[in-house]
Amino acid sequence: MPIGIMSAMREEIETLIHELEVTEKVVRGMRSYYLGKLWGKEVVLVFSRWGKVASATTATHMITDFEVSEILFTGVAGALDAKLEIGDVVIGDCMYQHDMDASPLVEPFEVPLLGRKYFETNPMRNQMLLKATSMFLKDLKIHFKSDEPDRFGITQPKNLLGSVASGDQFISKKSQIEKIGSDLPGVLCVEMEGAAVAQVCYEYKIPFNIVRTISDKANDNSHIDFPRFATEVASRYASGIIKNYFSSYSI
Repeated sequence: MPIGIMSAMREEIETLIHELEVTEKVVRGMRSYYLGKLWGKEVVLVFSRWGKVASATTATHMITDFEVSEILFTGVAGALDAKLEIGDVVIGDCMYQHDMDASPLVEPFEVPLLGRKYFETNPMRNQMLLKATSMFLKDLKIHFKSDEPDRFGITQPKNLLGSVASGDQFISKKSQIEKIGSDLPGVLCVEMEGAAVAQVCYEYKIPFNIVRTISDKANDNSHIDFPRFATEVASRYASGIIKNYFSSYSI
């Protein structure tokens, strides 16, 4: 069974598409699914488009139509935790939907009928991804020209395991950051897809993991050079980390 790899933007997985030995391209639901081998592993590669609905729909197709054994989501995120800097990597362990609120029927953030406020990722694969990311960051200069990381303010990038919050909002205001931080203390970063994919994988009993590269501080400057960061930095991070991940893959 192939491994499913998803990103919300084509720019985030552009390098992976170039590395993929494509055997078939399937267009379904306005999305292109690339089937083939990536560093010896059978994969299905797709960019889902932005937001929870788009990503959940794509994940469902990956599972039901292409019968993937697991889904790995990669891309960028905005930092909520003050210790995160641009170029750091977060491996998500608990996935929250920060805009889920069906109260008073259920508690805030709880997904109706499932009785869960968050969805856990696969712990064994998280450890593999942490090691893969550490290897990549240690050899960062191999993947970039000498001055490229400096242009984005990347100095001594690190990787962390922690909670991620998803919602159908581009977080760029201090008030938004403060509210999410207050409602969900301990969340490291915010994005727009991961928790929705995690819920789909939970319901289908498919392992799910997520790797997010910090592109900004989720503040008023979060839009600056965002597409360029995704193309020039996040896509290379994804390629290098997943290559290391696959090299130690035995489960």
